[in-house]
Amino acid sequence: MTDLSTRVGPLRLQNPILTASGTFGYGLEFAERADLRRLGGLVTKGLSLEPLAGNPPVRIAETRGGMLNSIGLQNIGVERFLNDVLPGLTGLPPKVIVNLFGYDQDDYVRLAERVDPHPGVAAVELNVSCPNVSKGGIEFGHDPEILCGLVRRVRSATGKPVIVKLSPNVTSPAALGQAASAGGADILSAVNTFVGMAIDTNTRRPVLSTVRGGLSGPAIKPLALRIVWDVAREVDLPVIGIGGVETVDDVLEFLLAGASAVQVGTALFRDPRTAERLVDGLRDRLQAEGVASVGSLVGAAARPR
Repeated sequence: MTDLSTRVGPLRLQNPILTASGTFGYGLEFAERADLRRLGGLVTKGLSLEPLAGNPPVRIAETRGGMLNSIGLQNIGVERFLNDVLPGLTGLPPKVIVNLFGYDQDDYVRLAERVDPHPGVAAVELNVSCPNVSKGGIEFGHDPEILCGLVRRVRSATGKPVIVKLSPNVTSPAALGQAASAGGADILSAVNTFVGMAIDTNTRRPVLSTVRGGLSGPAIKPLALRIVWDVAREVDLPVIGIGGVETVDDVLEFLLAGASAVQVGTALFRDPRTAERLVDGLRDRLQAEGVASVGSLVGAAARPR
């Protein structure tokens, strides 16, 4: 019997399949369409101190091999999540990871302090790389010194594991990973969306109201995989791979590149059960190949033959 459990820093997950922030709501919305109990982890939609309405439409555009989004981090705010949503998730097997977003360092610190007393929250993921908002996280995610200082402050504000979600829209994501590590991060998740755009050839105007948006989906997988490979080699922290995961082969590639787990995102828009199907498919594949554990695969592609 293959052991699907995986250790990601301080976290022990029942399997390496998580949902990505912003693609699965807060989790409970999909309880009737997917079996939440079978997932390794649930990463919430990004939460801020106050509710946010997000960007005006158009906010989503399909592309060949993926999609562009410019939602603008619309969310219900951390208080409503803690009061109305978290109680329904507490007690489920998947680890609940709360994604946090702030407009300045004080926001991140206050958010971390607010979720810290809640045992139902297994870890926090800092969104310092979202390209959709004109002010806020993107500055932290692009400057190693500022990022290190932010992570250090959040680390002092919570006893929960701190995950830093890296931006791909920088010269060296690994350098930002090193800065996050120096600040006290426990885990890195890589990567967020790539900045892109689309133009409507009939109206001669950009499709998205904000012009630019975040590109996700299968089109970015080779790029995300390369970044995970680099980060896993250059930073002494566990990595969660993100970017275009749709198939069991995608999961295996990220694990072999050095990720200890993966987040599934865009594929959930088409089929909310994608993540649990990947759990089944991964188990069947590894059992058929006689692989004893997920852990034996992590980083195997970089080992000497």
